[in-house]
Amino acid sequence: MTLQIDTSSYKNLDIKAHDDGVWVVTLNRPTKRNALNADTVEEMVEFFAAAPRAGVRAIVLAGSGDHFCAGLDLVEHHKEDRSPAEFMHLCLRWHEAFNKMEYGGVPIIAALKGAVVGGGLELASSAHIRVADQTTYFALPEGQRGLFTGGGATIRVADLVGKARMIDMMLTGRVYKGEEAVSVGLCQYLTSGSSMDKARELARTAAENPPLSNFAICSAISHMQNMSGFDASYAEAVVAGIVNTQPASKERLEAFANKTAARVRPE
Repeated sequence: MTLQIDTSSYKNLDIKAHDDGVWVVTLNRPTKRNALNADTVEEMVEFFAAAPRAGVRAIVLAGSGDHFCAGLDLVEHHKEDRSPAEFMHLCLRWHEAFNKMEYGGVPIIAALKGAVVGGGLELASSAHIRVADQTTYFALPEGQRGLFTGGGATIRVADLVGKARMIDMMLTGRVYKGEEAVSVGLCQYLTSGSSMDKARELARTAAENPPLSNFAICSAISHMQNMSGFDASYAEAVVAGIVNTQPASKERLEAFANKTAARVRPE
């Protein structure tokens, strides 16, 4: 039985399901530049845990207003005056949410604009594809604020841009945008128009793939990156054995053999 998601129960996320299997999840705190407070993180844990069991084929993650996400809600953090243990447990909830995104098996395409800063970059790096527009800028200003990343930047952002670039961003507040952001790996697409339009296009394409194939692509690859090469080769063979013999694969292979499938050609 498919799990039902009550979208009306979410206050900090605006969630809409579309007939093509694509769900659009929008951070809905525009007056805070969609900064992540504790309640928003809990809603993300709940939704991204449920999505794979709810028949969600692909997700577009966006931010309301002019910005994607400005990171940790620093005003809330200052007012809460958290103890080291309290902040550690908050960080663990961020990791819970972001791990459910990266390893959940549902393709997530981030439609970026404006600030993708600090924890906002950690959030974006948890998506599988990132689409930036001309207003998008990326930064990790933790060093200037006397902070250190706590939501997985040392894992995911360092994986995207490399250790040296990440250290530079944190020490100096360096900002990336435009083609430079693409060239260092912070995003895969840069649009002259709406990042949402491009993200929706990519999500619709991904949603047409067999769900089991998408699950492997959006889960197994990340798991295998955490393994030794020897273990990863074994795991890859097992996953391929399952995915490549599914009924949907057989149907598509038959179409290829009959020359009725779409050909792979450069644009």
